[in-house]
Amino acid sequence: MSRLTNKVAIITGAAGGMGAAEAMLFAKEGAKILATDVQDDILKQWVQEAKKEGLAIEYARHDVTSENDWQNIVEKAYSLFGKIDILINNAGVFPGFVDCEHTTKQLWDKVISINLTGPFLGCKACIPYMKKNGGGAIVNIASIAGIVGGNGTAYSSSKGGLLMLSKDLAVTLAPDHIRVNAICPGAVLTPMTEDILRDPAMQESIKNMSPQGRVAASIEIAYGALYLASDEASFITGEELVIDGGCVVR
Repeated sequence: MSRLTNKVAIITGAAGGMGAAEAMLFAKEGAKILATDVQDDILKQWVQEAKKEGLAIEYARHDVTSENDWQNIVEKAYSLFGKIDILINNAGVFPGFVDCEHTTKQLWDKVISINLTGPFLGCKACIPYMKKNGGGAIVNIASIAGIVGGNGTAYSSSKGGLLMLSKDLAVTLAPDHIRVNAICPGAVLTPMTEDILRDPAMQESIKNMSPQGRVAASIEIAYGALYLASDEASFITGEELVIDGGCVVR
């Protein structure tokens, strides 16, 4: 497996779910990975097991809302591997389907800070290293909540903003050979969503929404990220890859 041979990737939110799946898949495809998460104790456990299998994965504690943390992360990645080719902004929070009337400013600030400001800071920190390297690929993990409404005011707003951030960066960074794309997953079974998705009423709702009648596994999103991060997608930038089992077309 060699779709990412000699590539270096930073993957946030990698303690579990989509981030962990992306980090493992990318490493198996030849990339060197710096996996980050605020839950560094959980992250450390699986990374240590992966390294025993010969995978080139390192880990670091990382608060994506901190500009200082981002600077430390990019410096660590560069120190470990000598360059940065790929950034996967996967870290995020889903507070549930909270409408505007019941969204406090505290909740709004938290969701926007993690889901939108975090990726902005990550892009800002990585861009100089990608320019130095002659190019790169950024993949922002957004959501179909950024395309259709009814998924919580703060959450939908954060993901809609992330889609526009991706488009804006795709335009401004194209001369530097840096591609920026977004993935819009539908419902995905992760440690963050499992309690919500296992509710019988929610399962019935998903069956009605999705032509496939199921939620996605994290690896199904990871394969989309792999494609967009690889040289196979060299002529793709500013796009939204929807991976939702057909929800938004119904």
